[in-house]
Amino acid sequence: MAHRACSEVRTIIAVKVPSSIDSTVGLLRNIGSYAANMVSPRVRLGVTGLSRSGKTVFTTALVHHLIGVTPMPVFRASSEGRIRRALLDDQPDDAVPRFPFEEHLATLGGPDRRWPESTTRIAELRVLIEYERRMGWRQGPASLAVDIVDYPGEWLVDLALIDKTFTNWSRETLAASRTPQRAAIAAPWHAALAEFDPAKPASEPDIARLSSLFKDYLTALREGPERVATTPPGRFLMPGDLAGSPALTFSPLDVGGASAPAARSLHAQMERRFDAYRTHVVGPFFRDHFARLDRQIVLVDVLSALDSGPLALAELEEALDQVLVAFRAGSNSLLSQIFAPRIERVLFAATKADHLHRTDHARLEAILRLLVARAMRRTQGAGARVDVVALASVRATREGSVRAGRETLPAIIGTPEAGERIGDDVFDGNAEAAIFPGELPDDPQAVFNGAVAPGALRFPRFRPPQRSADAAGRLPPLPHIRLDRAIEFLIGDRLL
Repeated sequence: MAHRACSEVRTIIAVKVPSSIDSTVGLLRNIGSYAANMVSPRVRLGVTGLSRSGKTVFTTALVHHLIGVTPMPVFRASSEGRIRRALLDDQPDDAVPRFPFEEHLATLGGPDRRWPESTTRIAELRVLIEYERRMGWRQGPASLAVDIVDYPGEWLVDLALIDKTFTNWSRETLAASRTPQRAAIAAPWHAALAEFDPAKPASEPDIARLSSLFKDYLTALREGPERVATTPPGRFLMPGDLAGSPALTFSPLDVGGASAPAARSLHAQMERRFDAYRTHVVGPFFRDHFARLDRQIVLVDVLSALDSGPLALAELEEALDQVLVAFRAGSNSLLSQIFAPRIERVLFAATKADHLHRTDHARLEAILRLLVARAMRRTQGAGARVDVVALASVRATREGSVRAGRETLPAIIGTPEAGERIGDDVFDGNAEAAIFPGELPDDPQAVFNGAVAPGALRFPRFRPPQRSADAAGRLPPLPHIRLDRAIEFLIGDRLL
């Protein structure tokens, strides 16, 4: 679908939560969390984004600058010298994997200068910030625990399944797979579906085969020109310890308006597994993690979609809208903090801004603002604060210029990774290159109308920056672009 203006402002953005999720256990935990926050203030920050958007790098850079007390001009508590120290504290949830900050930082700064592996599961880390208050009678030492929750954005798409039946989900998924853009990659799965009658029994190998072909289709969507995963179940692409379980072994079926399926039929078995996925995968994620967030940053790889053309941008817009409709965003009251905590601030961040010259950063922000316009209206309508920013969590380039005939063009300079190609040039991963990446149009709407032809922009993957140690062997902080602006928006108000 092409981008469209929308005059209707919908303010109901929370997913309807069934009673199995909105449980007494969750209520008691909310009460305990509220009481604990009164004694030891804390903020729970969600970090998410669709694949390849830079979640792991953002979280690593965020923690790196906080515990290093790096001077950051836009982050007021830092620029005013009010942060005394910040340190890694005990995990907020003992049953959730710890975010491997030290390992990722070593990967970025090691002799090989590699980017860390992508986020494939939920992980947490707590940073305790000790600071000086600056407001009136509250002046004096204080502390704030920042619980960072890093999770794949594809999991958010699954929240739309909470209210769906197997029949409705099957109908929607199959209809999307038959569009001209998707029919070719869905053909093997469609062919296999045609071999079975949903009303008749099927063997476990048959179910596994259908499920495998459906997963192949989902994988092709993410790896193809659309580059984003808009079709749930998101956990099919990141199964973790659930790989091979019945809850992750099912497929949509062409069941039409069928009523209750016959026992042991293919329809009945697929429906049971779909319901198990909602109950044992989607429900716990919402209850235990998502519903407890206070602040949220959504990282978006706008440049990859731009480089792939209008279809990819339209798919990205749809994916972001699906993801963000799941947010329970808005201003909090005493009752909402106890019964239904809301996300008070949401930041949309266009990553990899270091792949463009600074003269294009405002245009990149404008394109992102257009992509999330509908979601922003919903979020603001519910009382939450929302903003957009173009950033580079770790800046891999610096700026310069190149000559093209009689013209001097703004360029970026960095070390492209081995195997990266621009035209006839193939890079070996060692030499720096000055690259004119192209320019974005002044009118952000133009990118949806083909103003940027696929492949017209030059965005090679750069290696992390080279940093030289000082006389004491200490490395300088990782360079960034507007990371301090992101930190200020997300937690700055809690450090006054």
